[in-house]
Amino acid sequence: MIQGKHQVPNKFQGFGVDKSENWNKPKLVTYDRKPINAHDVVLKNEVCGLCYSDIHTVNASWAPLQRNDLVVGHEIIGEVIAVGDEVKEYKVGDRVGIGACSSSCRSCNRCQTDNEQYCKQASLTYNSKDVRSENYITQGGYSSHSIADEQFVFPIPKDLPSVYAAPLMCAGITVFSPLVRNLGVNAKGKNVGIIGIGGLGHLALQFANAMGANVVAFSRSSSKKDQALELGAHEFIATNEDKDWTTKYDDYFDLILNCASGVDGLNLEEYLSVLKVDKKFISVGLPPVTEKFEVSPFTFLNQGASFGSSMLGSKAEVNEMLNISAKHNVKPMIEEIPISEENCAKALDRCEAGDVRYRFVFTDFDKAFK
Repeated sequence: MIQGKHQVPNKFQGFGVDKSENWNKPKLVTYDRKPINAHDVVLKNEVCGLCYSDIHTVNASWAPLQRNDLVVGHEIIGEVIAVGDEVKEYKVGDRVGIGACSSSCRSCNRCQTDNEQYCKQASLTYNSKDVRSENYITQGGYSSHSIADEQFVFPIPKDLPSVYAAPLMCAGITVFSPLVRNLGVNAKGKNVGIIGIGGLGHLALQFANAMGANVVAFSRSSSKKDQALELGAHEFIATNEDKDWTTKYDDYFDLILNCASGVDGLNLEEYLSVLKVDKKFISVGLPPVTEKFEVSPFTFLNQGASFGSSMLGSKAEVNEMLNISAKHNVKPMIEEIPISEENCAKALDRCEAGDVRYRFVFTDFDKAFK
């Protein structure tokens, strides 16, 4: 392992939750770090975004907590303070980011074809067993330090401030990957619909616009119309107010990307009906596990439509996303919050209540962790 002036401590600090009932009451905890492997990069964390996945995890709405001091957070930006012996891409002092995945097997077909985020042995950045590190249960970025395989570490452009880079590590790549895979980097002449103007959707509007697509924003009401147009939408549909919208947009869309965090009340048949033949509806917003889509098989048949999903993106896609962000000034709308027990609790509560436009980013890590 190669280290710089900052030595890697054997124990890290973070704001962790002991059980799901206390999901919004994180406490300062000290814990053993995971073993550092040959391809690992160690960060001294600078900032970390709050993703709604953090809430789904700490309140156990997706799966049980795997440890009683669970630290979440997977929109991490920090400084490299050490690298494993076989790391090729990074050196001490680099500013880099880590997203929602932290390692994979490196050798399977998925890892070798720019789909490493789908590796069946991949480890998530928190609450996940890392089989390459003695089955260590991973800890997230509301913490002093983070460790990830270099394949899941991304160089941050010098002109992109850390607080704006952080949400791109999860929210940004979650929407960018399906856009670029289905439309291409040059999407001029393509019609794309974005459902939900929130933490994911407000970035999807910007990326789709930057790629040259004609962008249509969907929301249930007109309350976010002006902001959606400012963010890059060319057209806006309030589905609860315009009862004839499916007729107006018949056979129109090359892609519809669902960024809404809930699917209750979302009429999938209506959205599928406005796709062009052989086009896709891709859903990236993740609701509680109890919520389900309902649709008739005949809707797919009549449109030749496909329904799919997407998870994160490859390293190549993250790097492309960061370049487009810098070139076209794609930035998340953020609220900065100094990290502390009290502020973590407040941010979790506010995010759960929908009281944020559109991403929280925790800062001042150097003051919180000694």
